[in-house]
Amino acid sequence: MIPRRRALVLGLALGVLALFLPAAAQEDPAWGLLRAGTQVILIRHAATDMSQRDQGGVPLSDCSRQRNLTDAGRADARKIREAFRLRAIPVGRVLSSPYCRCLDTARLAFGEPTPWLPLQSSESDPVLQAERTAEIHRIAATVPTGGNLVLVTHQFTIRAVTGVDVAEGEMLVLSPHGDGTFEILGRMAPDDLPVP
Repeated sequence: MIPRRRALVLGLALGVLALFLPAAAQEDPAWGLLRAGTQVILIRHAATDMSQRDQGGVPLSDCSRQRNLTDAGRADARKIREAFRLRAIPVGRVLSSPYCRCLDTARLAFGEPTPWLPLQSSESDPVLQAERTAEIHRIAATVPTGGNLVLVTHQFTIRAVTGVDVAEGEMLVLSPHGDGTFEILGRMAPDDLPVP
């Protein structure tokens, strides 16, 4: 009877202790791998104004004719930046779809991006989309050097590459095997990133 009571008390004590442990002790194990700087972060742009529509036939540099980030989306991107800074996550190359909402997410969360055409969604052209998906898959399966590789893109593109649907601002952490394949280690949304 006494050992059982001790086990119960110990279990309760450990449960209470877990509530007060530092966030690092409870965080997603993917953060540890991200600290090594050899992962790929595939992220959908942050929250946008769904009442806006992208207009065809205009330069992508004209942000006034696209769906853009909301104030909440900009705040989420800054929250991602702070979460990475607090955890000392090294970021190397940042590649982005040339759409303004992706470029803005990249700048606010990770630093100045390089526009990369394969990250631009091409839903209306299956052949072109297949070519772009293959390019993204190739780079996502290659172990990056000089910090984690960040790819900022759209929901359709992420689904084409991984088969996973993500919310706005949500990240997939991919671990490249270096043999043309990768695995999804985890997913994180801005709400999953507690920062002070």
